[in-house]
This record gives sequence, structure tokens and C-alpha cells, in this order.
Amino acid sequence: MERQIGIIMHGVTGRMGTNQHLVRSILAIRDQGGIELADGTRVVPEPILVGRNPNKLEQLADRYELDRWTLDLEAALRDTEAEIFFDAASTQLRAGLTLRAIAAGKHIYCEKPTAVNLDDAQRIYRAARDAGIRHGVVQDKLWLPGLLKLKMLIDAGFFGRILSVKGDFGYWVFEGWQPSQRPSWNYRKDQGGGIILDMLCHWRYVLDHLFGTVEAVLCQGATHIPERQDEHGRAYHADADDAAYAIFQLAGGITAQFNSSWCTRVRKDDLLTIQVDGTHGSAVAGLTRCFTQGRVNTPRPVWNPDAGLVPDYRDDWQEVPDNQAHANAFKAEWALFLRHVCGDLETFPWNLHEAAKGVQLAELGYQSWRERRWIDVPPLET
Repeated sequence: MERQIGIIMHGVTGRMGTNQHLVRSILAIRDQGGIELADGTRVVPEPILVGRNPNKLEQLADRYELDRWTLDLEAALRDTEAEIFFDAASTQLRAGLTLRAIAAGKHIYCEKPTAVNLDDAQRIYRAARDAGIRHGVVQDKLWLPGLLKLKMLIDAGFFGRILSVKGDFGYWVFEGWQPSQRPSWNYRKDQGGGIILDMLCHWRYVLDHLFGTVEAVLCQGATHIPERQDEHGRAYHADADDAAYAIFQLAGGITAQFNSSWCTRVRKDDLLTIQVDGTHGSAVAGLTRCFTQGRVNTPRPVWNPDAGLVPDYRDDWQEVPDNQAHANAFKAEWALFLRHVCGDLETFPWNLHEAAKGVQLAELGYQSWRERRWIDVPPLET
């Protein structure tokens, strides 16, 4: 049997929405014949593109041979064949759009952050909970091959007692003298921009799910590049934070540090690297690869600034092999959510309540920056 499931895809004309969600997730799932449920039914997603720019929508639909696109969100929400509402547009608009979709009885799946403040993020979650619909949020980092290898090491007890986690994320986003890799709203406070709101939501679910609940945060933000050019080459004042330097206290006494920056040039293995140090071993993971150094094969480094050239310390690490194939991280979570909507997967831990936790941490990160102090992270009511 085959079950087609309509998905209203709002805001997918942007880079991330097109590439990761439409093409590499929904269309890839459709082209492989859908997702097979336990009873043998194959669930095939059918995207309905919704946005504000008819030229972009029509071009996207033509490129991928899609029949359905519209500027009329209300008409799409009234469509009984559309069971899921997905949003990847501006963060500032997400709360209002999501609440309208919940009121229309749609299941909700959306990008993070779900809102620009905790009150709105909790309002969305409560509305979805009270409506009895299925809901989820994109937490793609958990399905990256490098982080899946880290989780395997944790589950196998490789680290012994975990002591610390050090994350380094970022790259140079051009200011406009070359075309920027990110939309200009990312750098405007009044449009929901800022790297603290963007990235602390990521680090919350990574830390919570892999290492331990975040209990406190100390954060310093910065706006290193105050003048940029937008998509049309017009200069504007970039008043949102473009770098964040944060320390987190986790349950179990683990200390985590994460640097996040759109103003750093890359000289490391990947755009994101995470080092985990434990009593019995250490590991460094990127987006796809992971390297380990165990207790018994840890060399004895000696501090000697007069020695001149030193060995390449990376030679003393072993790579975790690719013992299984990994799907695109966005596609992997989409497949789980489709199964959840169809009742084949009863629980979906990556939901709007978890999304609110990310917004909470970002909000407390801004408070820490303003007040120049540690801030405790209280539990959120369910």
C-alpha cells in the first residue's frame, strides 16, 4: 500500500530550505519510493511550496518538476490533503505562522529557533500539546556521522568519566565585497538575527542529548563586523552578534566550552569540531569523521619551547571507521518524523518542548552577556 502525505513547505526558497529540506530530504525520500512503515505501507511525501515570491517559487517548482506551489498560505492550510506544516523562513515570523498552522489542525515540523524569545517558544509548544498534534523541530546535528560516532563511543564507555567538551564552530562570512554566504537578516537584531540565538539552540540539544543536561551558562557575545552589504549590494548596519564565546556547566560535573563565530577563518579539520576528554580516552569529531586517542596509547608530551620543530600530534590519533552508511542528517530526522506522524513511531523526543529549551539557553546567554555573570538554567515545565 502507498500513503501520500502532503507537506506545506513554507520558506524553502532560501539556501537551507531548498538544499537540505526540499531536495536532500523530502524529494530524496519521495524519489526512493517513500518510507516503509512496520505494516508495509510506504509513506510518500508530496511537497506544497508556499512563499511570498512567485518568481522564486515558480522557478523552484519548474526545476524539480513540482506541480503545487502557492502564495496563499491560508488556502494551503485549508487543504485536507496537507497534513504537515513545515517552516524554514525567518525566525521572527515562525511563532505566528506555526500557531496558525496548529489552529488549522496541522502537524508541525520546523526549523530552529522556534521563536525569538522563550515566551513565544513555550506558547507554541503548549498550543501543539493541547491540540494533540504531532510536532518536531530540526535538530540535525544529532544525525551527523561525526556526532553519531561520538555517541557510539559514549555508549561503549570509551571515555571513562567524561571531564570536558570543547566545541569550535565557524567560518568567515563575507561582508559583501564578495557575496555573503548567509542572508542579511542574520545580522539584524530587529529581524531575529544573531549567532547566540542561532547556535546556542544547537549546542543545547547536542549537550543535553550526548553529554548531560545544561545547568548553567556563561556567555560573551560580540559584533565584530558592524557594517555589511545585503543581497542587493546595499550597505547596512549589522547590529546583531556575529560571535559567541560560551561556557556551560553540565550535569555530572562536566564543563563544556563552545566558540561560535561567523568571523573566523578555518584552520581545523572541519567547520565544526568537538573534542571530548575523559579519564580513559579522548575523541575529536567533525561533521563526518571522528578520531580517538585511548589511555594506553596516549604519548608523553614534553613542554620544550626551545626544541624547534615538534611532531605532528595528529599522527597519534586513530580514526573511527565508517562501519555503516549514514543518511543526510536532515533526511534522517525527516524520515523519523514522517513515521511519527503516521503512528509508526510513538514518541519523538526532538519536539517543540526541546526547541523551547534551546531558545531558553539563548535567552539566558544574552542575559549572561549583559550582566557579565553565570546564569543558572532552570528546568522547563512540560
